Amino acid sequence: MRKIDILLNEYGESHQTKMNKNIHFVCVPLIFFSLIGLLASIPVPQTFTNFFPSIVQPYMHLGTFVILLGLIYYYRLSKYLFIGMVLFSALVLLIIQLIAISFMTPLWTIMLAIFVVAWIGQFVGHNHEGKKPSFLKDLQFLMIGPAWTLSHFFEAFEIKF
Repeated sequence: MRKIDILLNEYGESHQTKMNKNIHFVCVPLIFFSLIGLLASIPVPQTFTNFFPSIVQPYMHLGTFVILLGLIYYYRLSKYLFIGMVLFSALVLLIIQLIAISFMTPLWTIMLAIFVVAWIGQFVGHNHEGKKPSFLKDLQFLMIGPAWTLSHFFEAFEIKF
């Protein structure tokens, strides 16, 4: 059995009830989104961003760096999940940039609110399920959450990964 299958199965053990799964299908992407947004809120020196073309400079932040590290991990697990995460991550970065330029409220406050609400949702789901969140076992499971969600999307469209 492939490592990705083992990880997804083990992650899925604490996500069995329909309610908990549905909560996770919403909250896991929101947590990913808000965490990247929080990291994007941390200023990066202009001396670093000036090395890049002006069109990509707004995306040169810690959130992008974390995404790139995560993509290396996903690539090692599954090429198709990697492609899915590249597309999802690009969408996340685009939406974060749109929020940053469209609202007067600081980006970090919006992302923090989303992060807190999404985590409350996660804990409601796990309380309903009666099992502790699997990410408490291992940092690796924190990385598997988005892949687990994406794997269900792939399965719904009969995409083998």
